[in-house]
Amino acid sequence: MSTTSTTGTTAVARAPEARATSAGARAYLVYVGGRLAGAAVSLLAVLVTSFFLFRVIPGDPVKAMTHGMPTSAEQMATLRRQFGLDQPMWQQFTDYCARALTGDLGMSYQFRAPVGELIWQKLPATLLLTGVAVVIYSAIGLWLGTRSAWRHGSIGDRLNTSVALTLWSVPSFWLGLLLIITFSVGIGPIPGMFPTGGMESGDESGFAYVLDVAHHMVLPVVTLVAVGYAQTLLVMRSSLLDEMGSDYLTTARAKGLRDDSVRRRHAVPNALLPTVTMVFINLGHVAAGSILVETVFSWPGLGGLFYQALSVPDLPLVQGLFVVFAGAMILMNLLADLLYPLLDPRVGR
Repeated sequence: MSTTSTTGTTAVARAPEARATSAGARAYLVYVGGRLAGAAVSLLAVLVTSFFLFRVIPGDPVKAMTHGMPTSAEQMATLRRQFGLDQPMWQQFTDYCARALTGDLGMSYQFRAPVGELIWQKLPATLLLTGVAVVIYSAIGLWLGTRSAWRHGSIGDRLNTSVALTLWSVPSFWLGLLLIITFSVGIGPIPGMFPTGGMESGDESGFAYVLDVAHHMVLPVVTLVAVGYAQTLLVMRSSLLDEMGSDYLTTARAKGLRDDSVRRRHAVPNALLPTVTMVFINLGHVAAGSILVETVFSWPGLGGLFYQALSVPDLPLVQGLFVVFAGAMILMNLLADLLYPLLDPRVGR
């Protein structure tokens, strides 16, 4: 009789907990569905924007492709018909959307090759350069931002903040040119130690090739890290400062926890949400690369390809790259949104 009573009491006690778990799961599924729908709408908006935005760029692609070559009016008309530029705008738009939704980004005007293949060829170089830079400056920014906030008002905090604000205000292309003049060309007692551009010398193989690529990466990576870490540092510092006066930190200290444990186990995890967004946005930039930095350092990635396409203008290539860049950002923001409830259970409830 006693065992039966205890079992019934336990089942009654667990019923609210089970209902709460089920309600939480349903709320999370609704949250995920809303974020997926938002991402789909954003991607559709990107397709529309990518088509109409680049058609306001002055210039005739056919004239640009035939510049300096004797071309008759009939040949110009043939080229326009070949690239579909003679069709009404609405028909060009519907054809573009239909192809894009199936993964066909069109045919490049200047390279006469599928846009998808061109992007795939240049993607590894961009992933290597910006991927390494993002990992480095995210780690540096998180670490320095945490230290600065925890010791706010100190000399180290003021120095870190001043340097970060200065570097965040510097245009990346200007900093890249300055580094080339100083460390590639050489100035005063400083000799030229690094290549002025490119990804490789072209005459190395094996481990020597790896060292050669790393040698070429130094200046562009330093440029990206110098500009990128500052934003992460400032966001992390601001978020942690907002948590510094919270009651739960006072309680943790009253329980006898050491200051490092309070910071690491309580303050930092609760200050991570804005910084997680920043880190995932930076990861989205890995696919986009840095157009200005890649152009300054002649890096053979997607940024340099975008600059080449924009100068024609090569509409299919520009549109395809724009979709890839924006799609990477949408995906990373979606992943950040899905990660939020794991970091803070209040999100999505």
